[in-house]
Amino acid sequence: MDLIAVTANNNQSHSFPEEALKTPGDTGEAQDRNFAKRAIEAILFAAGAAVPLEKLAEAVGIDIKTTSALCDELALECENRGIQLLSLGDRRQFCTKEEYEPYIKAALGVRPPGGLSQAALEVLAIIAYNQPTTRVFVEQVRGTDSSHAITTLLERGLIECVGKLDVPGKPNLYATTPEFLRLFGLSSLDELPAIDALRLSDEPEEEGGL
Repeated sequence: MDLIAVTANNNQSHSFPEEALKTPGDTGEAQDRNFAKRAIEAILFAAGAAVPLEKLAEAVGIDIKTTSALCDELALECENRGIQLLSLGDRRQFCTKEEYEPYIKAALGVRPPGGLSQAALEVLAIIAYNQPTTRVFVEQVRGTDSSHAITTLLERGLIECVGKLDVPGKPNLYATTPEFLRLFGLSSLDELPAIDALRLSDEPEEEGGL
């Protein structure tokens, strides 16, 4: 019987029967899907971070569409649990539910990181709506140096360098990360509020006629 080997973090080789990863339509389809789903659950639990669907599919030996469907099933199973499965674009991640945060802090003594400054939030918003973009563009919009804010966002993992602009000097191009989506509770960038929804009008509201 052929075996599919999976290597754990401790470099020990573990093997799963090939029959356990049969595609839909094979004998024992329900059991096979359940095995694959539990394997995905184990990977996400061990990862502790967002994992691309492509990586999950490759590890378990199934296609990405089926992997996404199994993740959706896992998310539903978490509805009455203390954890949830987040959809972060093409990545998935387990995390605890917000309502249990006080209990987690009390038990583990977890201290949340300091909040972002107003400058960092401004820079993050500019990058989120114009990505990929450069520091020069951000500073043109803000009218002030933004190096420190960009460094802070990089250190927090909220933005990343995704390449270089093809102009003299080749400045870095910045874009948001899956951590940005997770932090703001978004599944994808398509869920960002419309620009118009964020624009505040300086004009007073018109009063009705007499």
